[in-house]
Amino acid sequence: MQKIGRWVDKRLKWFFTVPTIIFVLAMVLFPIIYTLVLSFHSWRMSANIPWEYVGLQNYIDLFSDSRFPMAIGRTFIFTAIALTIEMILGIGIALFLNRRFFGKNFVKTAFLIPMVATPVAIGMVWKLMYDPNIGILDYILKSMGMPTVNFLGDSNIALYSLIVVDIWEWTPQVMLIVLAGITSISTEPFESAMVDGATPWQVTWHITLPLLRPTIFTAFLLRLIDVLKTFDIMYSMTQGGPGYATETMNILSYRQAFEFMQFGSASSMLIVFFVVVMVIAAITVKIKSKMEVDY
Repeated sequence: MQKIGRWVDKRLKWFFTVPTIIFVLAMVLFPIIYTLVLSFHSWRMSANIPWEYVGLQNYIDLFSDSRFPMAIGRTFIFTAIALTIEMILGIGIALFLNRRFFGKNFVKTAFLIPMVATPVAIGMVWKLMYDPNIGILDYILKSMGMPTVNFLGDSNIALYSLIVVDIWEWTPQVMLIVLAGITSISTEPFESAMVDGATPWQVTWHITLPLLRPTIFTAFLLRLIDVLKTFDIMYSMTQGGPGYATETMNILSYRQAFEFMQFGSASSMLIVFFVVVMVIAAITVKIKSKMEVDY
C-alpha cells in the first residue's frame, strides 16, 4: 500500500493534467481535424453515398462563388462596427460606474441584465420590437410623425439593425472586464495626481487609461473572437435575409450544411473561417505583447 501511495505521489501532477488533455483532444482537437478532413471530401450526409475525395475542389468552388467573399465582407463590417462601439461604450460606462453615486449597485445590475439573458431570447424580443406593424419602435416612430421603417426587411439597414442588438447585449461584458481592471489599480498614482492639481479628465486620460491598457486589450480580444463568431442573434432574427443582406460566414456555412446538405463545402468554409479568426487573434495578441513591452 505504501508503494502505491509513493507511486501516486510521484505522478500526482498527471492525475490532474491527463483528464484536461483528454477533454481538449476529444472536444476541441478532434472536431477540428474531422472538419479539416471533411473539407477535402464531398458528402451529403447519406449512409448510401460514401465520402468522395475531391481534394481542393471545395476550396476552389468556395472562392469562385460570389456569395462567399460577400459573406466575408459582411462579417468584417459587422465585427468592425459592433466591436468599436462596444469598446467605446464599455470603457465609458466602466469609468462612469467607478464613481460614487446614489443607486450605483442598481445601475450596475441593470447594465448586466442583457449579458445574462439567452441570445436567442434576446433575438426574438428585438425581432418583435423591430416589427413594422406591432413593434414598439414602429409605435415610437408613428407617434413622432415619422414613417415606418422595416428594420429587418430592408436589405440596406438589416445588418446594422443586428449590430444594434449585439451592441446592446455585449457592451456590458466589456464594461465588466474594464471595471474589474479599474478596481485592481493601485490608488497611489491617482492620489499623487490629485495632489499635483490634475483635473479629472487629465487623471483619466494620462493615468487610468494607460494603466488599463492590458485589461482593455483583453476585453478587445475576447469580444473580437465572439463578434466574429456571432450566429445565434442573426439566425434567430433574419436567417441571413432579406435575401443575403445579413448572411455572414457563420450563416452561410450553416445553410450550406443543413439546408443544401453540402457538408464538404461547409467544412471548407469553416476551415477558412477558423484560419481567419486564428490569424486575427494572433495579430492582436502580438500587438498586445509589444505594447506591454514598450509600456
